[in-house]
Amino acid sequence: METGLPFAFQQETRKLMGEQLWKVLSDNIDEPPVTSVRLNMPKCGNLRIVKTVAHSPVAWCRNSYYVEKRPNFTLDPLMHAGAYYVQEASSMFVEYCLDYALETLRKDGLESPSLVLDLCAAPGGKSLILRDTLPASCLLFSNEPIRQRANILAENIIKHGNPDVVVTNNYAKDYVNAGLMFDIILCDVPCSGEGMFRKDEKARTEWSLENVSRCQKLQREILGDIWKCLRPGGMLIYSTCTFNALENEDNIEWIAKELGGDVMNLDVPREWNVTGSLKGSHPSYRFIPGVSKGEGLFMAVIKKSGIISDVKQPLTVSKGKKSRKKSKDMKKGGASIGTGLNSCKEWLSNPECYDTRTIKDEIIAIRKEWTDIYDYLSDKLSIIRFGTSLATIKGGKIKPSHSLAMSRCMDMQAFPSVEIDIEQATEYLRKESLTLSPDIPKGYVTLKFNGIPIGFVNNLGVRANNLYPQEWRIKTTHVSEPTSILK
Repeated sequence: METGLPFAFQQETRKLMGEQLWKVLSDNIDEPPVTSVRLNMPKCGNLRIVKTVAHSPVAWCRNSYYVEKRPNFTLDPLMHAGAYYVQEASSMFVEYCLDYALETLRKDGLESPSLVLDLCAAPGGKSLILRDTLPASCLLFSNEPIRQRANILAENIIKHGNPDVVVTNNYAKDYVNAGLMFDIILCDVPCSGEGMFRKDEKARTEWSLENVSRCQKLQREILGDIWKCLRPGGMLIYSTCTFNALENEDNIEWIAKELGGDVMNLDVPREWNVTGSLKGSHPSYRFIPGVSKGEGLFMAVIKKSGIISDVKQPLTVSKGKKSRKKSKDMKKGGASIGTGLNSCKEWLSNPECYDTRTIKDEIIAIRKEWTDIYDYLSDKLSIIRFGTSLATIKGGKIKPSHSLAMSRCMDMQAFPSVEIDIEQATEYLRKESLTLSPDIPKGYVTLKFNGIPIGFVNNLGVRANNLYPQEWRIKTTHVSEPTSILK
């Protein structure tokens, strides 16, 4: 048998797939993974992938492209600005699944979902697709139970710039206890990672049949919990990045039988080369390297039994409680901070649509339609990000937040701005000091590259203090010439 793969994996996968599919997989498992990106169209404006970068569309996801030769993304300022996201192509199939889920809910009488949850979301690529595909009237919860990964998730959500995403650091049971009900839940569960074998050598060395069994047990625990948070008639998108049937078809069978759901049949074009179910009778969708252009992935869409209907969320916070919390936080900075709350709102393009909250030393803006949800959940979930961080308070002074510069909702006239070249942009992202032209006003200035904001500096005249987040700075010492794939 082939070397480099666990022997038991080879045996089990050959048995599941049959000789023909197994040969395709084994012939391609050591090939370099393909590279793909998805454009953030509200930020990109008229920018597109430059002609010198060979690229072709990803068929199942809008505004997404394979890039034939992987560039040095780390040195591209527009990636750090959230103009595009480097994402594995197979995982982009979630957009096609979500389109189907939305259309099914519309046919059932729900014109627009109100709450959607991505339960195991880090690093965030699928959440970005959900947010761009969902209607503006919907609030997305993007959750990651592991704190370090949740911070990475928050960074990618912030760079994307849409304010209607809540980033949380919780387990499924915490959501059950919070009492929220969701119209759609994406459950991209922790798995044995067989689909990562050609991207990650560690995934091969850590694989075992015992781990596959442990993963299945954990997946069913997660599903059993979060199923309680799915409305009757709601839609669950189940996903793994593994090949075996235990974590895939067997779990789909278990959901249908034990939890009460109908597994939906999506009309997938044959030319996409998506492999159907390899076990049982329920429809599912598997990406196999060499068959489809992408890494290993499995998805299925399940509709919960019952009739979709309006669900009243348990929002019982009084107005008095909200105002007491706000005034307590404001005492830290006195009247100047209280005045600053209102002035910070003016940095947004539609300030009348937002309320502000102060959390420790941070001023955040939340759309008025979501403030009741925030106030209800503030002591029930571990919220890492809700709305847009406008500013931080330090020494009684208000400093604009990098989150504001990344937000699609910032008023671009709120601060003076200056266009910088790619060398200056790279220096900025390395957290180095900059010197601006003498005609640039002193104070806070927005830096732009190719017309897209990349962050703030505090221009003192002789130098400009760099306000890029220290924890996000480019650390690589790679000496290649910085470049951008968009122009």
